Amino acid sequence: MRKKIKKTDNFLELIPVRKESQEWIFNDQELVQIIIPRNGVLDKAVRVFFKTPKVMKIDLDELGTTVWIAIDGKKTIEEIGKIVKKKFGDKAEPLYERLGTYINILRNNKFITLETN
Repeated sequence: MRKKIKKTDNFLELIPVRKESQEWIFNDQELVQIIIPRNGVLDKAVRVFFKTPKVMKIDLDELGTTVWIAIDGKKTIEEIGKIVKKKFGDKAEPLYERLGTYINILRNNKFITLETN
């Protein structure tokens, strides 16, 4: 059974889990595109006046796509880092600093949660 994370947990041993409700697709370049519906009252009002789209799409680059696909709710951050290193080699360096920042961005935007085993 998984538990919530504590400050004493090793970051590399945490397991990122995508939110089940998070929509995403592959774009024409086979890169991940995260879909964010804009259904709030304020969003609807802004759409009326400024003709904004009903959904916001965030395009991930090749590295971000690799990380997103590797997030399966089973792999640790360290295991995901190994996948990235194998695919991108030195282009991914500094690997764990970049990966940690990226994972935190995904978590802060509520696209994923972090859990322990």
